[in-house]
Amino acid sequence: MLNSLERSDHTAFVEGSFLYVWGGCKSVSGTETQLPSDEIWLCDLESGIWERRGMEGEIPPALSGACGSYHNGTLYVFGGCDQNGHTNQLYSVDLLEGCYTWRKVTDAGGNTPSPRDKQSCWVNRDRLIYFGGYGCKTIREVNNSRNFTVHESSWAMIGTAFFRFWGWNSEVNVFDTHTATWEEPETHGQTPSPRASHTSAALGDKGYICGGLEDTDLDIHCLDLDTWIWTRIDLPSSLVPVGRSMHTLTPVSDHTLFLFGGLSITGDSLSATN
Repeated sequence: MLNSLERSDHTAFVEGSFLYVWGGCKSVSGTETQLPSDEIWLCDLESGIWERRGMEGEIPPALSGACGSYHNGTLYVFGGCDQNGHTNQLYSVDLLEGCYTWRKVTDAGGNTPSPRDKQSCWVNRDRLIYFGGYGCKTIREVNNSRNFTVHESSWAMIGTAFFRFWGWNSEVNVFDTHTATWEEPETHGQTPSPRASHTSAALGDKGYICGGLEDTDLDIHCLDLDTWIWTRIDLPSSLVPVGRSMHTLTPVSDHTLFLFGGLSITGDSLSATN
């Protein structure tokens, strides 16, 4: 049982008295292997017993760096990398039904974000609000974006579109779960630098992001999810943790966030006290 549960880069959330864990990867003989997308693990938090549940339908491919979000009984998985590279596909599965059936969301309105991985998401009311990530764009998309930093360029085809530029973004993309529509609101204020492998958390109608940059100090930004105004939070240097990526930020009260772990810019594993 424990060998089946070992993983990283997964999605985990709590609903009622159960912890759900989906996806991710594990090291097999020194090679990172993506775990199956057609199963989800449940842990009864009262008994501590784990149970594997099978999944059906339009099952997502094995993904790395995908962003999983849970809202009103439904798990949404957006983006990530499959065997063909970066993707911008959105999948959903209703976990309140007796049979877990995946659905590939192909009928969404608006403009779907460009392919990307390692982005983050705030769940606010009936909205999934995605920020950042690393991915690819067409020449036209790069020319029309002010929130993209180019890392490298080369030719590749994804579907019927040519993508030439890879890099990080600081875009905000909203998926309305009620209307199944994408929107990219115009943000204002002190926009964070483009990034991926950062972390995010929401307190009320405020979304927070931090880290994900190769910087010695951790930066923290807040986005008002009603007005779309960014604010950089400046703290005394003695209180600022070291820069990091792949960490977590967890609400522990209505006004407190708990930062834990991650990797430093030198690749060292960190704890809550670093």
